[in-house]
Amino acid sequence: METKIALAGNPNSGKTTVFNILTGSKQYVGNWPGVTVEKKEGRLRGFDNVLIQDLPGIYSLSPYSLEEVIARNYIINERPDVILNIVDASNIERNLYLTVQLLEIGLPVVAALNMMDVVRKNGDFINTARLSEMLGCEIIETAAIRGEGLMTAARRAAELAGTEKTPVPRHRFSDPVEQAVTRIGEIISGTVDPQYLRWFAIKLFERDEKVREELGLDANLSAGIENIIRNCEQELDDDAESIITNERYEFIGRLMAACVRREERKNNLTLSDKIDRIVTNRVLALPIFAAVMFVVYYISVTTAGSLLTDFANDVLFGEWIMGNLSEWLAAIGTAGWLTSLIVDGIIGGVGAVLGFLPQMVILFLMLAILEEIGYMARVAFIMDRIFRKFGLSGKSFIPMLIGSGCSVPGIMASRTIENERDRRMTIITTSFIPCGAKIPIIALIAGAIFKGAWWVAPTAYFAGIAAVVISGIILKKTKYFAGQPAPFVMELPPYHLPYAGNILRSVKERSRSFVRKAGTVILLASIVIWFFSSFGMVSGRLLWVEDMEFSILAAAGGLLAPLFAPLGFGSWQPAVATVMGLVAKEEVVGAFGVLFGVAGDALALVEEGAYEGLAAIAAHFTPLSAFSFLLFNLLCAPCFAAIGAIRREMNNAKWTWFAISYHFAFAYSISLIVYQLGLLASGAGFSPASAAALLLVAVLAYLLLHRPYNETRRLKSAAAEIHSS
Repeated sequence: METKIALAGNPNSGKTTVFNILTGSKQYVGNWPGVTVEKKEGRLRGFDNVLIQDLPGIYSLSPYSLEEVIARNYIINERPDVILNIVDASNIERNLYLTVQLLEIGLPVVAALNMMDVVRKNGDFINTARLSEMLGCEIIETAAIRGEGLMTAARRAAELAGTEKTPVPRHRFSDPVEQAVTRIGEIISGTVDPQYLRWFAIKLFERDEKVREELGLDANLSAGIENIIRNCEQELDDDAESIITNERYEFIGRLMAACVRREERKNNLTLSDKIDRIVTNRVLALPIFAAVMFVVYYISVTTAGSLLTDFANDVLFGEWIMGNLSEWLAAIGTAGWLTSLIVDGIIGGVGAVLGFLPQMVILFLMLAILEEIGYMARVAFIMDRIFRKFGLSGKSFIPMLIGSGCSVPGIMASRTIENERDRRMTIITTSFIPCGAKIPIIALIAGAIFKGAWWVAPTAYFAGIAAVVISGIILKKTKYFAGQPAPFVMELPPYHLPYAGNILRSVKERSRSFVRKAGTVILLASIVIWFFSSFGMVSGRLLWVEDMEFSILAAAGGLLAPLFAPLGFGSWQPAVATVMGLVAKEEVVGAFGVLFGVAGDALALVEEGAYEGLAAIAAHFTPLSAFSFLLFNLLCAPCFAAIGAIRREMNNAKWTWFAISYHFAFAYSISLIVYQLGLLASGAGFSPASAAALLLVAVLAYLLLHRPYNETRRLKSAAAEIHSS
C-alpha cells in the first residue's frame, strides 16, 4: 500500500534541500492541475511505496496567495497520510505559525526542526522534548545541509502514517473563541468529514470565502454561523480573523517562553545581519550587485567559459566532427547534397548551438551558487526598492530571476502576483532579461565582432534591466497599468554554505532543457534553413544552387532586409537569423552556423588577436551595427515557446498581441536610436533615418517625463461632465 507524505514549510526553510535529499533522482516535475505553479513529487530513497509530495513554500494556510490555496487544497482534498513539516529552527517563532495551522487540520504531523546546526552555532537552545509535548506532535532535529536527521524524520513520518492515529492538537483558544468554534462545528457536523471538523469550523469563524463556497451552506445555516461570529467579535472587540491570528501567536509565545532559550549576543547581530548591512546598504547594494553580475558573466562568457567553448567549437565540432566527417563522406562517395545536409545543415546548425553549452553550464552553475547561499533573495529585496520607484513590485524580480535560465518558467512564475496589472506588466517585461538561450548570441557577437571583449556580456544583462525599468515607467503611466504596485513581503534566509546536490541538480535541469531543445526544435529549424538556403528556383524549377545568394532563403530574406537596414544589418543573412530567432533564440546562432559554414563562434585566438573562422560573419557587421543587432535580438519578441506561455498567462488574445507588438516596437526603437545616433556621432551625414531616431528620442523622453495617468482625476472629470450636462 502506498504511503503519501506531504512536505510543507515556509519559503527558505530548507524544504527544497530536504526534498532533494530524501528523493534523490526519484523525483518528477510537472505543474499542478489547472495552474502553472511547479509541482514536485518523488519516491523516498529505499522505499518505493512512499511518495513525497513537495508543497509550495507557504507562510500560512490562509488563501492569500495561489501557493497557499494549492497547498491546503492538496491537504484537504487529496488527504495525504501524514504531513512532514519543515521548520526553520533559527527562525522558529515565525515558522511555528504554519505548524499550528497544520495541526488544526487533524492529520498526523511530524515536525523536522531544520537548521539545528545554525541554532547550536548561535549558542541557542531548543527543548525539543518539551516542545513536542506542548504541540502534540513528534519533533525530529535535522540539519539539511549536513544531511542530519532527514531520513529519520521521513521514516518516522511513514511509520506514523501506518498507525492511522489522529492527533489531538494541544493548543486551545480562549473560552469565548472555543465556544464559538464548537458551536460552528455542531452546525456543520453533518456536512464535513469528522476528521476535518475543527479545521472547517475555524475557517468558517475566520470568514474564509473559499471554504464557504466549498461547503455551500444554505442561508439559514450561514446566518446562524454569522451570528455566532458577530457575538464573539463584540465580546472580544476585534474582527474574527485577527482574533484567531492573535490566539495562535499567544500560544506560540507560550511555546517560546517554555522551550526556547536564546544566547545574548552583542548588538543581537548574526553573521548574516552583519553581511546584510553591507550588501543591502542603500548606497552599496547596487554597485555590489553590478560587480557580482559582472564577475558572473566575465567568468562564464569571457574567460573560463570561452576557453571551453573554444575547444567545443573549434576542435570538437570544427575539426573532429565536421572536418573528419566531411572527409569520410567524400571518401565513400556520398552525394554532395547529402554531405551538405549532414555537415552544414545538421551538425553546422546544432553544433553552432551546442558549442556554447560549456559557457551556459558555467553561467547556470554560478547563478545556482548565488541562489543557494541566499544572495539572490537579497537581490529581490534590493530590486524591490528600485522597481517600486518605477511602478513595479519586487515580486516582479522573482520571475525575471527565474527567466535568466529560461523565459518560459519565468513568465509562468508571474502567476503568483495577485495584482492583475502588476502581473501583466511582469509578463511583458520578463523576457527582456537575457535567458540562457540568448547567451550564445551574446557570445557570438562578442567573439566575432568585439574580439571577446569583457564588457559585452555584462552590458547585455544590464541593458535588459534598463529595458524593464524604462518599460515600467512608460506602461505605469497608462490607464491600463496605473496604480500602486502590490506590497512585497519576503523573508531573507540566513547565509549558508551551498549544498552541492541542489546546485548540481539545478545545473542539470537547466542544461538538459537546453540540450533537449537543440536536439528537437533547433535540429528541425537547421534542416529547414539548410534546405531553403541550398535550393533555388531556376527557370521555374527547384534546383540545387552552389551560390547561396540565388537560394529561396536569400530571396525571402531580401524582402525582409530593408526593414532592418535602418538598424544597421540590412543584408539578408542577419534578417533570416533574426526571424529564425522566433523559433528558438539559440537558432540565431544556428542560422549563422548553416549560412556561413561555421560550427559555432570558433573563438580561436590566433596571431595578432584575430578570431579565426568568424571573418564571414564579421564581414556583415560593423561594431555599431553588431551592437544594434545584439540589442534588437535581446529585446524583441521571445521564442514561440515563450509567446505560448504569454498567451496562457494573459488568457487573452488582445493582451498577447499587445505584448508581442510592444516587444517589437521597443526593440526596433532602441536599436534605431543606438545605430543612427551612433552614426551621427561618428560623423556620418544626416538622413531620414536619423530624423526618425531623434523623433523617437523625443517621444521616449516625453513618455518618461510626462505626468502619470491619474485614475482619481479621471473619475472626478467624468463626474463633473455628468453634473454639467
